[in-house]
Amino acid sequence: MSSESATTSQKSRKKEVLESVVIRFAGDSGDGVQITGQQFTTTTATLGNDLSTFPDYPAEIRAPAGTLAGVSGYQIQFSSGDIHTPGDRPDVLVAFNPAALMANLKELPSNSIIIANTDSFEALDLKKANCKSNPLEDGTLGAYQVYKVPITTLTLKALESVELPHKDKERCKNFFALGILYYLYSRPLETTLSWFQEKFGKKDPKLVEANSLALKAGYSYGEACELFHSQYVVPPAKYAPGTYRNISGNEAIALGLVTACKLAGRPLFYGSYPITPASDVLHELARHKNFGVITFQAEDEIAAVTAAIGASYAGAVGVTGTSGPGLALKSEGINLAVMTETPLVIVDVQRGGPSTGLPTKTEQADLLQAVFGRNSESPICVLAAATPADCFATAMESVRLATKYMCPVMLLSDGYLANGAEPWLIPKAEDLPKIEVKFHTDPKNFAPYARDEVTLARPWAIPGTPGLEHRVGGLEKSHIHGNVSHDPENHDFMCRMRAAKIQRIVQDVPAQSVEGPEDAPLLLVSWGSTYGSIRAAREAAYHRGIKVAHAHLRYINPFPANLGAILRRAKRVVVPELNLGQLLFLLRAKFLVDARGINKVQGRPFKVTELVSTIEQEAKTL
Repeated sequence: MSSESATTSQKSRKKEVLESVVIRFAGDSGDGVQITGQQFTTTTATLGNDLSTFPDYPAEIRAPAGTLAGVSGYQIQFSSGDIHTPGDRPDVLVAFNPAALMANLKELPSNSIIIANTDSFEALDLKKANCKSNPLEDGTLGAYQVYKVPITTLTLKALESVELPHKDKERCKNFFALGILYYLYSRPLETTLSWFQEKFGKKDPKLVEANSLALKAGYSYGEACELFHSQYVVPPAKYAPGTYRNISGNEAIALGLVTACKLAGRPLFYGSYPITPASDVLHELARHKNFGVITFQAEDEIAAVTAAIGASYAGAVGVTGTSGPGLALKSEGINLAVMTETPLVIVDVQRGGPSTGLPTKTEQADLLQAVFGRNSESPICVLAAATPADCFATAMESVRLATKYMCPVMLLSDGYLANGAEPWLIPKAEDLPKIEVKFHTDPKNFAPYARDEVTLARPWAIPGTPGLEHRVGGLEKSHIHGNVSHDPENHDFMCRMRAAKIQRIVQDVPAQSVEGPEDAPLLLVSWGSTYGSIRAAREAAYHRGIKVAHAHLRYINPFPANLGAILRRAKRVVVPELNLGQLLFLLRAKFLVDARGINKVQGRPFKVTELVSTIEQEAKTL
């Protein structure tokens, strides 16, 4: 934490102004860690701070309570300036039990704040967390500011007058802890109090009363107790004028799809099978039936993708969503869309793999599957979102390209973007891109596989249109007429034509931009969710005197037309990825550049500090 000045407040307590703070809430899944973090985030967004969040769920869905495997975390960085990541290391850790403390201790910088729920540090709790002694008492935490608070006991005492079962009262302890944090960082209570009413008001008013009392009691405890010697203020950030909302990547994808379909004047069909961390796209879209959205929870991944293809064939915008294992199952269906040349958007929210892998952890390892993961010559367009808010624009672009070029488009997101959140400037309707859908209606000289001269797209003819009857299916089609064909020359021609159509998309791809000096000898090339960390690392390295530039790719297939020239201009190209070198492989193969990789597959995003260290090492070798 960086402080600028201090003033005197009530009870002679200092009020320090901070530029930015990183807070991590940690505990069991049943401790309400994610809800606590989300409420702190929502309140912080209303105050106008820039923010970035990182919810971190346990990989084991039913890990035993109190164990290291069951620790759930939620990290937020909020600032009065411009930030790009949830922060490398927390300034504050709220630990609801020993496992939460020990799982996160190695990431805490010295002198950081630890607020520990002492009621959960009994002998059995310590044993579950593999602690031989109590870290609150044995000197383990000597380098930190430790605040021992009996959060559960104080919560129950605050709720003595509320007629609820003991277990329900105990569940309110997360809001007592939230109240303490609201006091420490000068956050108002009103946003969360209103949320209680909205969430529980109709179900059980006693829950509204209990949670409200716990929140207020936590705030009062922070205000009255002698533990805390300072209170902190993080001023609002300076934003461009407009209306903002806090948005996650999955929410942004859903809203982007809805917006694109409204602009196109076509209904949206979303076929999906539940899978972490993509399921929230389905949940969000199900709320928007009033915008002509049809959601279909299929019996499996194959049914989900083929239903979406059928919807597109019938004139809707067909979309299917999944994560890595589900994408593998959808491959045959995606190939059907390639062969029939039908618009299809595939949303892949990547996660740790292979196989079931790490269902709740983030990774960028589906890139080669997206580009090549189907049988035979089966090219599709591949886009990747950079931030949670960017998921909105990338979803819209996916629909635009799929319908214009009559082809599948894959939108790559990941768990980090899906669950993370940031402020999003809500665009004005007049500033949104145009999406025009043209159906063929004239039966005169109709040929189902005739080509548009510019896009090479075949006509989109809705079934039932008189005179436009034609054959579709997975067997190879003859050029122009679309009859089933086993002719070798025709097959060669059609394979080349489908590939050429995808490459024609480059005419709709904007020139690749570069952040930093264009003549920098060191160039960082990235894609997807690594954008924020790499941008922050580039800025930090540049301020240390290292001349470094950064090119972040949204368009993976096809690449931007000027990318080759950008790569050849640099003396050294470095490609950071949360995989073992997949974009690196594509760049080396396509442009024959001697690029180097920075690779990490730990289920966690890059830290800015580790990237800066690598940049410094690379710069020394130039």
